[in-house]
Amino acid sequence: MNIATATSSLTTRDEPVGDLIARTLAEAGVTHVFGVISIHNMPILDAIFRQGRITFVPARGEAGAMNMADAYARVSRSVGVVITSTGTAAGNAAGSQVEALTAGSPVLHITTQIDTPWMDRDRAAIHDVPRQPDMLKAVSKAYFRLWDGNGVVPVVHAAISAALSAPTGPVSLEIPVDVQRMPSIIPPRIGKPVVVRVEPDAEHLDVLADMIKKAKRPMLYLGGGARGAEAAATALVERGFCAATSTNGRASVPEDHPRNIGAFNMTPQAQDIYDRCDLMIVVGSRLRGNETRNNMLRLGKPLIQIDADASQGGRNYPVDLFIHGDARLALEGLLQRLPQKVGGDKEFDAAVLAARIKGEEGVGRVLGVYKKLADVLRDRVHSQALPFVRDVTIGNSTFGNRYVRLAAPHLGVHALGGGIGQGIAMTVGAAFAANGKKTVSLVGDGGSMVNIGELATVVENACDTVIVMMNDKAYGVIANIQDAQYGNRHAYCHLHTPDFGLLAKAMGLPHVRISKIDDFEPAFDKALAERGPIMLEVDMTAIGPYAEAFGGPPAGAAGGAR
Repeated sequence: MNIATATSSLTTRDEPVGDLIARTLAEAGVTHVFGVISIHNMPILDAIFRQGRITFVPARGEAGAMNMADAYARVSRSVGVVITSTGTAAGNAAGSQVEALTAGSPVLHITTQIDTPWMDRDRAAIHDVPRQPDMLKAVSKAYFRLWDGNGVVPVVHAAISAALSAPTGPVSLEIPVDVQRMPSIIPPRIGKPVVVRVEPDAEHLDVLADMIKKAKRPMLYLGGGARGAEAAATALVERGFCAATSTNGRASVPEDHPRNIGAFNMTPQAQDIYDRCDLMIVVGSRLRGNETRNNMLRLGKPLIQIDADASQGGRNYPVDLFIHGDARLALEGLLQRLPQKVGGDKEFDAAVLAARIKGEEGVGRVLGVYKKLADVLRDRVHSQALPFVRDVTIGNSTFGNRYVRLAAPHLGVHALGGGIGQGIAMTVGAAFAANGKKTVSLVGDGGSMVNIGELATVVENACDTVIVMMNDKAYGVIANIQDAQYGNRHAYCHLHTPDFGLLAKAMGLPHVRISKIDDFEPAFDKALAERGPIMLEVDMTAIGPYAEAFGGPPAGAAGGAR
């Protein structure tokens, strides 16, 4: 085909940018979008409504909408899309976008702008943030802006590709409201975004394979970047590796595998394992201070790091070899270079299993009567492969993050950045991505009040979820830290707690209050068997405290008081 013929084949019919945005998202495989409608995003949302190809989920606030898109991305293993408005709306979303950035969630945040003649000039009537791009860049892996109706499809594809390409993360795209109304030439073929994977250096893999062949006690330390590499990681463990995981890397190797410590990675027993290990490969983990005792945890030597983000190499721990590459491609490359059996220290394997058992027993002692509740969640969540969403609560800090086993990495959703109050909104996103599975959510009374309006979103969309609310009528995590480190001074942690039974009734949400721990299992099983949302409120003031008080994060992030 000559140039003249190719040019004549182009479709030149005009289509408003808002319509083309909606169509491009649908063609890229987006089925759900979360957000809040506003005057500055109406052209896009009206197009989504008219086209009828995408389900739009109206949140009660932009912060919740971002949490929904984040959780949807994690559970669906695809891009999560959130649409907000400019100014205050974008700022509301930005706070929750910090969590998506921390977790490396592939989220596309389409936000808007005022009319282009007034942008960045501090002259608009309302909804104007002159340095909004700076705010968005601070919480984004990448940032884009559409200035006119040209190049709509490539920019949207570039944004989605950036979100999904390792290291994954949230991407912001600003589209001024007047641009949304502009005509745009309809391309003859829209196509799909391209996900880019970093190929690891073959010579580096050769060097590492030789090191592994000489090791007797090799280990994998798997972080969130190992999500998607679980088949290769599990195959390496089957050949003789042992494993530990960060919170975000859980289930990259089956959590019931005898060679997997799991997220019991900071116990004295785990430290002993790391001291005996003669080769440790850190895969897709930033080795954050909250999971390394502020980098005081001694890791195995020699220490190897594999990461798709070259800037992470040796950032928190000096490494003997850094391999820049996609986790799955790197581990598959190792499998091709290794014999069917590596390692071979049976005593070390037994010590790893013993460390895992010791960690689980330790949790049981801390929980006291609540072990019955934790055991029910542990069994049902794992055996039925249910998505498990957790807010920041004592319950999650003690047993949710470690003790309750996940069936797959993408089924665990937690506020990794430590921000309270994201659980209910994340439940909505996880439920839409759950493919017919019941979503289980573990939240607290204090955190739930931060975004309590999203309960209405749960009910409106008939989200198939069990919300387990641990109600101690306080910011229990804070109160316990104050007991342990601040002389029992309970400053600002006892706030007004509503009657959640009445609140649920007003929302139209089924509610059961659990005042005896033995009542939890039948109530939970009944909730699993029925469709739709329900709240199981665990009355901790009636049941009593844990056997041991929670004294704060294991890394000591709360510090101490004099």
